[in-house]
Amino acid sequence: MWREYWAVYGKRTIGAAAGLFFGFVYLFAGFWDMLFFILVVSVGYWLGKQKDLQNGPILPWQRLWSWLTERYRPFR
Repeated sequence: MWREYWAVYGKRTIGAAAGLFFGFVYLFAGFWDMLFFILVVSVGYWLGKQKDLQNGPILPWQRLWSWLTERYRPFR
C-alpha cells in the first residue's frame, strides 16, 4: 500500500513536507502570519503535484526566452 502511494504521490508528499518545514521555520522565527504559512505549504504541495503529473517544466523557459528576444530586439 505504501509503495503504491509513494509511486503515485511521492513528489507531491515531498513538496508538501518541504513547504511544511519551511513554514514552521518561518513561524518559529517569531512571525505568526498564518496566511504566509498556508501559502508556503500550498506552493510546496503544488510544486510536488506538478512533478508527480510530469507536466513538463514549471516555467516554460524556451517560450519565455523567445518572447523576450522577439519583444526586446536591440535593432529593429
